[in-house]
Amino acid sequence: MKTIITIGRQFGSGGKEVGIRVAKELGIPFYDKEILQQAAKKSGLCEKILENFDERPKSLLYSIAMDSYMFALPGTGAGDSLEQQVYLATFNTIRQIAKQGPCVIIGRCADYALSEDPNHLSIFIHAPMEDRIRRVAHRLDLAPDKARSLINKTDKRRASYYEYYSSQRWGAVDSYDFCLNSSFLGLGGTVELIRAMVEHKENPVPSPTEEDPTRK
Repeated sequence: MKTIITIGRQFGSGGKEVGIRVAKELGIPFYDKEILQQAAKKSGLCEKILENFDERPKSLLYSIAMDSYMFALPGTGAGDSLEQQVYLATFNTIRQIAKQGPCVIIGRCADYALSEDPNHLSIFIHAPMEDRIRRVAHRLDLAPDKARSLINKTDKRRASYYEYYSSQRWGAVDSYDFCLNSSFLGLGGTVELIRAMVEHKENPVPSPTEEDPTRK
């Protein structure tokens, strides 16, 4: 198996759970927060700093404060902002992880980082708002209005991060290989559909309508 699966997701769509289950069923590694841990080790940046900027859009005041802090640290480049250093550390770590073999990677513009990798399969998982509200409210023990507010804030943050660094639209059909509604087939059915996509990518079957070049 060669396929590297990247999953972008709306908050509350079950995208992370789908990714975990796909990785488990295919017997391949799953990366979420583990990316930050590896990026911290490779870049020398504090893991807490990477967590603070994880899938977050630029914040001018926070950047100024943290950039001032970074100038006091040895081995940090004065040419790049802290946000840029965090993004590049994450970007490079994702590409290094992909070189190690098939895996599932969640968020963090991974689809953009691996856009030229022929073994890459990019997926975006979404779901109706009411389904997401129910899932988030249950998981975090929140009132529905609080869950909705958290969903909107998280989605806005993820979209801003993705669109700033990739120059593509977060969640748009032309930004990914497939966009899947996790409520249509349920999480289990979504996992099976992704497995079928991987199987097809690994073993493509020519379309019967394609012209046989030997007949020319």
